[in-house]
Amino acid sequence: MKNVLILGAAGQISRLLTDGLLKQTDAKVILYARNAAGRLKVSESKREIFVDGDFNETDKLVQTMQGVDIVYVNDMRSERATQSIVAAMNRAGVKRIIAASVLGIYHEVAGAFGRWNERMVGSSSSLYAAAAKVLEDSALDYTLLRLTWLYNQEGNIACSLTQKEEPFIGA
Repeated sequence: MKNVLILGAAGQISRLLTDGLLKQTDAKVILYARNAAGRLKVSESKREIFVDGDFNETDKLVQTMQGVDIVYVNDMRSERATQSIVAAMNRAGVKRIIAASVLGIYHEVAGAFGRWNERMVGSSSSLYAAAAKVLEDSALDYTLLRLTWLYNQEGNIACSLTQKEEPFIGA
């Protein structure tokens, strides 16, 4: 059985991930969020643990990461928080991380949609890019999800794999 830590567990994508892990795997899921008990509901009490905390609480993250196999970060907008997460993973000996960011942080979206996206993301694009750079410069085994504009459609989990220097496709 794997132990998965979901940082930012109260977010919509995190809730979808949690539901999927509980339905499709035997993983134990540690749900980490500010005011977790007030914002999250237990589906499977034997496989879910709630932890109230902030991404900048490195010592609490280290403690929470004991026995964790993989970390998922639902919000990669803060360079400082990402540094805290990476430091905690290094101290706890966790090597694998998947983190959610936004498309366009590498200016990889071409054409009219790319220009529109840059206007919509605006100055926060540099925040996401700085946080991504923290992962890139780490020794961690990482996957950076560059999410498109999301919409609610049951079962839509389609994705494409691209490398950093490749143009973004499929948006």
